[in-house]
Amino acid sequence: MRTHVLVAEDDPKQAELIRRYLELEGHTAAVVHDGRAALDEVRRHEPDLLIVDVMMPRVDGLDVCRILRRESELPILVLTARSAEDDLLLGLDLGADDYMTKPFSPRELMARVRVLLRRSQRSQVREAEDRVLRVGELTVDPDRHEVRVADALVPCTPGEFDLLSTLAAHPEQVFSRSQLLGGSSGFGHYGSERTIDVHVMNLRRKIEPDPRCPVRLLTVFGVGYKLTDGTGGRRHAP
Repeated sequence: MRTHVLVAEDDPKQAELIRRYLELEGHTAAVVHDGRAALDEVRRHEPDLLIVDVMMPRVDGLDVCRILRRESELPILVLTARSAEDDLLLGLDLGADDYMTKPFSPRELMARVRVLLRRSQRSQVREAEDRVLRVGELTVDPDRHEVRVADALVPCTPGEFDLLSTLAAHPEQVFSRSQLLGGSSGFGHYGSERTIDVHVMNLRRKIEPDPRCPVRLLTVFGVGYKLTDGTGGRRHAP
């Protein structure tokens, strides 16, 4: 499947390098150099993936993530020169699916691109094939790509939806972070375990009555996470 990737990077040399590697991988690619142009291009042409640098003029990459996540489920890969963990995780918190710090290996970047595109395509297949998943008052509908709690619609990023779908398909089963990275959630070898933790934190804000004391999406200390019907979760610490 031929895919189209938008690169939003204000450094022309860096942008051209990424574009060339994408085309060598068989993708088509477009390049813009500021955040406003990135938003306009996404809205006009609906790429399959956005690679966006954090530090850009007009609208920075984090604001691009924030705005697009209200409008689209487009997979987003953030590039950043910032090394502090809080800065790195902020992009995920705003809806990005993955991040890389500069400088980076172009080959690793292409591997991350493959993972995100594969996950997106797999999610589309599941939407057409899977039944609605129900765990207590929580429902995950792959056909409509919807999550609801007691009939209230819960907006989720693609990464959050994939993670929740995996857990909802196997209620009460404990998944390690490495299983969630390498298994049916599709994050692949090139994700990080911290990415899983951030998605879990964000999901708890959306599906839990009190995110500080979760009763649905539970931590099993020393092992990983599981999804329950919410009736007995208070026995577990968050």
